Amino acid sequence: MVRGPQVSERVKLLTGVLALQLCLGGFHVMTYDTYNLFPFTVCRITANQGFYLLGLFYLSPTYASAIQNTIPAITFAMAAAVRLERVNINRRYGLAKVVGTVVTIGGATIITLYKGTPLLQHDKPHFVAASILSSSPIMNWTLGCVYLLACCLAWSAWMVPVLQKYPKRLSFLTLTCTFGLIQFMAIAAFAEDDFQRWKIHSRGELFTVLYAGVVASGIALSLQIWCIDRGGPLYTAIFQPVQTVAVAIMSAFILGDQFYSGGIIGSILIVIGLYFVLWGKSEEKKAIDKEMEENLTRHLLSQQDSHLG
Repeated sequence: MVRGPQVSERVKLLTGVLALQLCLGGFHVMTYDTYNLFPFTVCRITANQGFYLLGLFYLSPTYASAIQNTIPAITFAMAAAVRLERVNINRRYGLAKVVGTVVTIGGATIITLYKGTPLLQHDKPHFVAASILSSSPIMNWTLGCVYLLACCLAWSAWMVPVLQKYPKRLSFLTLTCTFGLIQFMAIAAFAEDDFQRWKIHSRGELFTVLYAGVVASGIALSLQIWCIDRGGPLYTAIFQPVQTVAVAIMSAFILGDQFYSGGIIGSILIVIGLYFVLWGKSEEKKAIDKEMEENLTRHLLSQQDSHLG
């Protein structure tokens, strides 16, 4: 009798997490399309968003999205370093988290150090700005990866200590966006004295601003909170690679993006490592819940025996 509502709830949750990743995936492509709108892309904290934009200037949106899949593993490593996360390699879940972290970091290292050969041939790439920044395309590639890894480090360092002290996600993220806006405006006031750069010159730029604010920050944030409340953070994170696939498809058709063997290999390793970490977290939660249930049962039985005695 209750199977129908349960299936309907699962379908709504699945639709929600897929829509979330598509919204965020579109943000990667739209931001790259009008990159010179630096003063307007102020939807997250300063270090994370600043490094992300610098990395996106050197790399394609596809690899920017792929590298961001390292955030769960980096967060686990940083949390373990400050003893906010338990590491028990004697258990399968503990070993899975460690192996997943190593594989994820290995994939990010491959993307950074090995560009590889192009897999698709485009007669006329849509964007060539990054290729003319330096005489060495490999240097541009490596520099972009380093910036994006710094973005992931900043994001993880923000999540590890703060979210445990401030569990009210909506109000906290609202304050984060507000203070990030203030910080970015202060930086832009010193870094960009040409007020013409602050003006919106085309419909494409206006669309990017609206997409970043309404979809990537507003709708996606609301969807993320709803999905976490209904399905939990692990269920939501499982669908994170969908964003990378969506970005790759949109970049190939809209931006004429190029794919390289090193980037594909590294991206696959990052996704594999991500699922190792998520599986380990899921199994750890089950083990902790079972242990707590057994302890509670043991405590109740001991109290019952004492009353009978």
